[in-house]
Amino acid sequence: MGTIRRIPVWRTAIALSTVALSVIVVSGASSSAFADEAEAKTMLKAMSDYVAGQKAISFAYDSNFEVVTVDRQKLLLASSGKVEMGRPDKIRATRFGGFANVEMSFDGKTLTLLAKDDNLYAQVEVPGTIDHLIDELRDKYQKPVPGADLLLANLYEELMRDVIDVKDLGSGVIGGTECDHLAGRTKEVDWQIWIAQGENPYPCRYVITSTHVDQGPQYSVQISDWRTGSSVVAKDFSFKNSTDAKKVDDPKKLVNTDELPDFFAVGGAK
Repeated sequence: MGTIRRIPVWRTAIALSTVALSVIVVSGASSSAFADEAEAKTMLKAMSDYVAGQKAISFAYDSNFEVVTVDRQKLLLASSGKVEMGRPDKIRATRFGGFANVEMSFDGKTLTLLAKDDNLYAQVEVPGTIDHLIDELRDKYQKPVPGADLLLANLYEELMRDVIDVKDLGSGVIGGTECDHLAGRTKEVDWQIWIAQGENPYPCRYVITSTHVDQGPQYSVQISDWRTGSSVVAKDFSFKNSTDAKKVDDPKKLVNTDELPDFFAVGGAK
């Protein structure tokens, strides 16, 4: 059984601690090469306002969850999926990886978690908004939604929480889309975000690095096929048991539904 050392990082990444693949040291760069802090904040706020203003959103994503073992071996766990959401209180998200095939659906009242490979599902009542659901999943069930910070109505406030430095690093290209590349720092983590240029400033890539953990663990999510408008999401977000899945009474009984496989032991040997 593998044993990893996993240290919490910031906000949604609390359950998604990771390890950086490389460290790049940039020296001698002139401060004039970057836009000032005020402009970086303006671009971040524009993205936040745009995303929060969309009543219906769908996108595909690829996530990289990096861990480090107690003997300092670096491991990267990759998965893909899709998210559909209708504000303020409906969302469906899938995740497919080497060890998990999971679907989450929420209709404003009932949360359903479906483990497709085992054909098992669990339901809990969590009435409220998507923001409330994200908090409950992360804090109570330790099942964070991929890139959940990017889905919050108060995205700007969450990204800027405890930030001590933010800057514009210029232009970058993600999946063929030219983006503005912004970076922020808190006392515990660094984050980077690439925002599509133009009239639709959606997030293209988001990376969180835990700077107080050996080797700088990271979590990243890259977004593609960004779409908005009522026609891009389902009209009904309620769970339809089309595979005759068996219901279990506790979501914790569903195995391999987190970013980390159940065969890893967190924080020590078993």
